[in-house]
Amino acid sequence: MNPIRNILVIVDPTASLHPAIEKAAVLAERFSARLDLFVCDTKAAWNVRHAQYASDRGRGAPLTDLKPLVEGLAEPLRKRGIDVTTEAITADPLAAALLDRVKRTCADLVVKDTHHHTVAHRTLLTNTDWELIRGCPVPLLLVKPRAWPLNPCVCAAVDPGHRDDKPVLLDRCILDVASTVANKLHGQLHVLHAYIPTAMIATAVGSMPPMIMDVSPDLLANERTNRQNELTALVSDYGVPSENVHLEIGGTRDALCRVAHQLNADVMTMGAVSRSAVKRVFIGSTAEMTLEQLPCDALVVKGPNFAELLVL
Repeated sequence: MNPIRNILVIVDPTASLHPAIEKAAVLAERFSARLDLFVCDTKAAWNVRHAQYASDRGRGAPLTDLKPLVEGLAEPLRKRGIDVTTEAITADPLAAALLDRVKRTCADLVVKDTHHHTVAHRTLLTNTDWELIRGCPVPLLLVKPRAWPLNPCVCAAVDPGHRDDKPVLLDRCILDVASTVANKLHGQLHVLHAYIPTAMIATAVGSMPPMIMDVSPDLLANERTNRQNELTALVSDYGVPSENVHLEIGGTRDALCRVAHQLNADVMTMGAVSRSAVKRVFIGSTAEMTLEQLPCDALVVKGPNFAELLVL
């Protein structure tokens, strides 16, 4: 992948904690990259801050100028020797302003917080998150509050054979990004491919385990061998130990979440595709049904011609 030189961090003006900033700072130090802390005020964000002020019975004051906020977040990073720029604007809708910022700053990576739902213990992505997933032309790291360990586990979800109509180069892009991040963070790279054998009849896509009806063991074994060969060929250039290559039977959503829990993964890297025939961008099944249930951060990667497909 191209070196990460510019990291755009989207700052939430309504949050008290900013895990995206800390994780972006770690990446900036490892990649010798520049950080751009960007906060965009919207009417909705202002309303949240005003409600917080009212609930505190007037203690403090609702911020109207967010530049001091973002500068306050930048100062400790500068003391760590990180090159940091800041900008605060007011705009609506938020997603359009964020995507415009990505393009204007030539960002190589975008980092944004996501938030846990305290009851269901899952992440609820906002409409803005989904717009970024669909429209951001560079890798997008959606982070959760859990801090990274010293040697994080980075997992790459791939689909050799491209049975989901993914661009031929997308798996390579996923592996390039995941392996580079794992190396820079001194972490471990794992590679995962989940599939439902064609010989199986599943009760529903994503069910685990699928229902098997008179399936020949030889057919299952042959397909697994073929899948394993495809996966081995795909990862051969990345030096991934065989014990870190996982071939799982089952629906993508269940397999990715299950393996992420088993490995105690810190980052799951997956791909997004553009389907120009209907002139909109979709997140593939690898990501759309998975992102909100993953126990770890998600790193969403696009193919090399994503920006071209986006405007078709």
